[in-house]
Amino acid sequence: MKRYRKNAGIVVFNRDKKVLMCERIDGDANMSWQFPQGGMEQGETPEAAARRELMEETSITSVRLIAQIKEGLKYDFPPEIKERFARRGINTDGQEQYWSLFLFEGQESEINLRTAEPEFKNWRWNDIKIADKQVIAFKQEIYRRVIKEFAPIIEKFE
Repeated sequence: MKRYRKNAGIVVFNRDKKVLMCERIDGDANMSWQFPQGGMEQGETPEAAARRELMEETSITSVRLIAQIKEGLKYDFPPEIKERFARRGINTDGQEQYWSLFLFEGQESEINLRTAEPEFKNWRWNDIKIADKQVIAFKQEIYRRVIKEFAPIIEKFE
């Protein structure tokens, strides 16, 4: 049976209906952009994990929860990623992600990627409909599902 690490996926959008994409420090030149995400701690809710990870990775705290995808969306890691996790003592075949959609209510000056343990080197606001084309291949199907769920909510947001 496969083992999946519980993970919070985070989509942050602004009043211009653009979503926050971050460029990984260790990413491939062509597919290094993604939404913030991170592991859920024991007993942590998806929303609490999303807020904590968002703050740890981007320094953002000025957000309001708009929607969530209640069921976990699973994807498998390629062998090199599984090995990277195994070296850190995490034996997992992939991730089970719980996605949250937040409205960014702060100033852009709040976004700071120079955190205690930096994961990203750059950020930008993007159209959600092209996010799946900028993420690494093994995450693309999950991103298509997230786009399907969240794009209509962002488009209609007043």
